[in-house]
Amino acid sequence: MPLTVMHIDDETDIREVAAFALELDSDLALISVGSGAEALAHLETGPAPDIILLDVMMPSMDGPSVLARLREIEGLEKTPVVFMTARAQSEEVERLKALGAIGVVVKPFDPMTLARQLRDILAAADA
Repeated sequence: MPLTVMHIDDETDIREVAAFALELDSDLALISVGSGAEALAHLETGPAPDIILLDVMMPSMDGPSVLARLREIEGLEKTPVVFMTARAQSEEVERLKALGAIGVVVKPFDPMTLARQLRDILAAADA
């Protein structure tokens, strides 16, 4: 059974690169959306993903706001979330983890290792 990843990012080019990267792993299924509102609408009606890759900086509703809202949706209280950000400072990473993220992927990310990076973060969280 494939691992389902929902990627939420307002930048089309980032979503395309991430889609290319994640689709290299044949055991991953990808749901790609362009805004927090679109993601929440999908999550309220569709099947829950195994992990959510969530951009921090987005217009209208930023990543931390999306995370707070998705925690209010029944069945998604514990869905693993990994933030994606260009801000790699350790204080920022710790702040994002304190919000409930299991990890942080730094932009620019390496497309060749993104799937493995998500699997490693998931494995560490489950350990």
